[in-house]
Amino acid sequence: MFSNLVSRIVSYFKGEEFIIDPHIPVSYMVQFIFKKGIDYLRGIITFRKISPKVFISARCNIICRSKITLSGTIQIDRGVFINALSVRGICFGDNVSIGKYTTIECTGSLRELGYGLKVGNNVGMGTHGFWGCAGGIQVGDDTIFGNYVSLHAENHNFSDLTVPIRKQGVNRKGIEIGNNCWIGAKVTILDGVSIEDGCIIAAGSVLKQGVYISNSIYGGVPAKFIKKRNK
Repeated sequence: MFSNLVSRIVSYFKGEEFIIDPHIPVSYMVQFIFKKGIDYLRGIITFRKISPKVFISARCNIICRSKITLSGTIQIDRGVFINALSVRGICFGDNVSIGKYTTIECTGSLRELGYGLKVGNNVGMGTHGFWGCAGGIQVGDDTIFGNYVSLHAENHNFSDLTVPIRKQGVNRKGIEIGNNCWIGAKVTILDGVSIEDGCIIAAGSVLKQGVYISNSIYGGVPAKFIKKRNK
């Protein structure tokens, strides 16, 4: 069956078994394969290399691509904006997907370069996300993000009442997210957050600076511990 052929092709590029639902019409799968072929050609042209495999959809804007390191297959959906200008640049692991209309901004001001972004293997970054990586963001393997998630690895200084906030500079602690986490839709993650392995963050939560203990569920504004995953 044609679906079996498509499954084998997708499995090859993802590096893990992937089985297409047999109910999907053949016409849809043909369109899917054609689009992915165009995206692959666009990736070759953008990064000037055949391997690793990069799929880039239409209307993407990638700035300072020399600061981007690719370790495997990556899919960049339509309308994504990436500015990799930073001290450490961006490092993407294998089998990473970036949802449509996501923004990755590594440096907020040319007065001082940001640190950048490191993403592990098998990471899904949802649609319409915002990644402010000035203070550095690190994501482990097998972590998935819902839509409209925002991360802000930088804070404005504001203690001096005689100087406008915009002129007081910034401070940075960075954001760390472990392996096998699920970050729900519309979560906001602020600077200084450390999410340990196996955490689930409920949709709409706001995470302020602190450590979020492994294999736990958190939710709320600000986010609070709800329960352990195995209880």
